[in-house]
Amino acid sequence: MRRPHIRGVAVAIAVTTAATGLAGTAFAGSGTGVERSAASAGTNASAVVKAAQAAAFAHASATGVSKGDELHAQDVMIDPEGARHVRFVRTLSGMPVLGGDLVVHLDRTLAYTGVTRAADHAVAPAASRARLTADQAAAKAAQAAKGEAGSAQLVVDARDGAAALAYQVTVTDRQGTSTVVVDAVTGKVRSNTPDSDEFLSPKLLADLRGRGETLDPATGTAAPEAGLLGSGVSGATTYPSPARGTGKTLFVGSVGLTTTATSKGHYRLKDPSRYGTETRDAKGTYTEKFSAGTAFTSTTDVWGNGTTGNRASAAADAQYGITKTLDFYKAAFGRKGIADNSKAAQGMVHWGSKVANAFWDPTCTCMLYGDGDGKTFKKPLVVLDVTGHELTHGVVDATAKLEPTFVDAKGNQYGEPGALNESLADIFGSNVEFYANNPKDTPDYLIGEKLGLAQKFLRRLDHPSLDKLEHTIDYWSPDAYYTEVHAGSGVSSHAYYLLAEGSGKKTINGVAYDSPTYNRATVKGIGRAKATAIFYRALTRYMVSTTDFHQARIATLKAAQDLYGANSIEYKTVDTAWAAVNVTVANTPAARH
Repeated sequence: MRRPHIRGVAVAIAVTTAATGLAGTAFAGSGTGVERSAASAGTNASAVVKAAQAAAFAHASATGVSKGDELHAQDVMIDPEGARHVRFVRTLSGMPVLGGDLVVHLDRTLAYTGVTRAADHAVAPAASRARLTADQAAAKAAQAAKGEAGSAQLVVDARDGAAALAYQVTVTDRQGTSTVVVDAVTGKVRSNTPDSDEFLSPKLLADLRGRGETLDPATGTAAPEAGLLGSGVSGATTYPSPARGTGKTLFVGSVGLTTTATSKGHYRLKDPSRYGTETRDAKGTYTEKFSAGTAFTSTTDVWGNGTTGNRASAAADAQYGITKTLDFYKAAFGRKGIADNSKAAQGMVHWGSKVANAFWDPTCTCMLYGDGDGKTFKKPLVVLDVTGHELTHGVVDATAKLEPTFVDAKGNQYGEPGALNESLADIFGSNVEFYANNPKDTPDYLIGEKLGLAQKFLRRLDHPSLDKLEHTIDYWSPDAYYTEVHAGSGVSSHAYYLLAEGSGKKTINGVAYDSPTYNRATVKGIGRAKATAIFYRALTRYMVSTTDFHQARIATLKAAQDLYGANSIEYKTVDTAWAAVNVTVANTPAARH
């Protein structure tokens, strides 16, 4: 489940480059485009940022930028074909603007070509002075989130069609942190959102418990992956050194893991070949500090025994899933780490006491895995597509920062941007399975198929409404705005599947699919590799925090035009796929105010 963290403004800039496509349907190699730094592309990051800032103010009627605004670059993207894109967050009179993010698009010569913006209205609040003190706002936030409040920071809340002066407060309890936004004039709580990204929503957990359904996915071992397994370091003379270890996992059998030899005969579950990516043991605590986790060490370089009785078994699954997710993003898009900053991805297993969930936690920028509650969930949620799904929330958090429209009192989230976030997590989580191609976890367009659910999967991309647990929808309607985000995710997931594989019956890796269309039209897919390239380009270049399904259609059309041309089959099929889930120009809803 997407539980967004509304971040403060940071000025760090990451320069990224993008391949024009993906290398084959198995994602076996690097992208087909040539990665280039900003300098080798004929300019540098600072020049691109300055040009984009100048363009934003010069085209104020389109960008919405006005006097008192400051733009802080979050990402600079240089496309092989020459386009440049700068993602900005905004401050107004020094205050962070929530929902004020935008992407300025430039051509090869740094001339302005367009903008993608979250707020389609002026971000200056009607009231310029707070009536509440910071302490009063913090007290209201603590009451709303039932925890200990940190200091309150003045912000401009430009979300949901209007702008208001507000306080942003981080509230901490045993389970983690929440971000609470309190109106600085009226004292009304404008939003109260847990910061961690849970895989399973409160509603689904309650429904499963109400049905008395127990999830106890099968475990077991498999033959080692050929050419990957080993133990120890051959001829190492200095330490730490890379080592070749074996993970005996709960769900994907015996797998090869790159580990670290800390000295002769001593190993740590840390991968030096992937930026130092590591999995640690939270030992039942609720810590959100990765440094507080206990490192997994071994004298054999064998991790786990395929059962929950060995604490390292879950760690082996987690480390395998995290590294496969990193490898997928790098092979497919040249992305270096979750935030594309060549930094480690991290995970902690055995988190909390009887926690029946897994999380992407932006507070520690790491994965947190509970062991299950011992009743509904009997095992840790360390299956491969769960990790791919949750780490993709990290990718979204580092790019478009898609957020739900509103959250109910039980923590369930609603609205199209949040549903789109869930959909992207399912889409790319599925792609991680295809990339890993592990015989113990057959690649498919099903999500959570290894959880042991009675319906055999949690969600599916080809025919989302076959999910009767979350009541996922196949097609867009105005009610999508009020739909819980996991249920609403079916709209864009279905569009993606139709783009990739087409409509009707199809069997892939022994799994039968039968994808319907709203208009009963036939859709011929363009292949998973191209469809995934389009959705990734759309996410990173043309989506912002408020992007809904109709705006996602525009984003994917722009991405298809970038990659394949406006007259291409790929571009036309994007349009056809969205129409097949009832997302068209004709039914675009009016802006909400």
